[in-house]
Amino acid sequence: MAITVNIFYSGVNGNARKFAEEMVASGVVSDIRAEDGNMRYEYFFPMDDKETVLLIDSWKDQHSIDVHHASPMMEKITELREKYDLHMRVERYVSDETGIPAADRAFVKK
Repeated sequence: MAITVNIFYSGVNGNARKFAEEMVASGVVSDIRAEDGNMRYEYFFPMDDKETVLLIDSWKDQHSIDVHHASPMMEKITELREKYDLHMRVERYVSDETGIPAADRAFVKK
């Protein structure tokens, strides 16, 4: 049962984008992606909101998330969030192990 967490980081004056750029440049993103259980850690930029960055963060299971939250990287992430004065909105999703229904697959082009 994979768990995906969508985190919307919002700030002012481009700070959310600066945060994401520093996360990548500092190597924190690479380190997180290398953690056991991490399946995806990727930033996206909404076209209609220049002050928000979306992080899609997927993990194998809750245990993997708990280990990540207890890691030293969380201190660095928290420091950067504070540095850029970001606010967060979080959505959490649990995977549907049955996959995409046949009726929906008709609309997916591969």
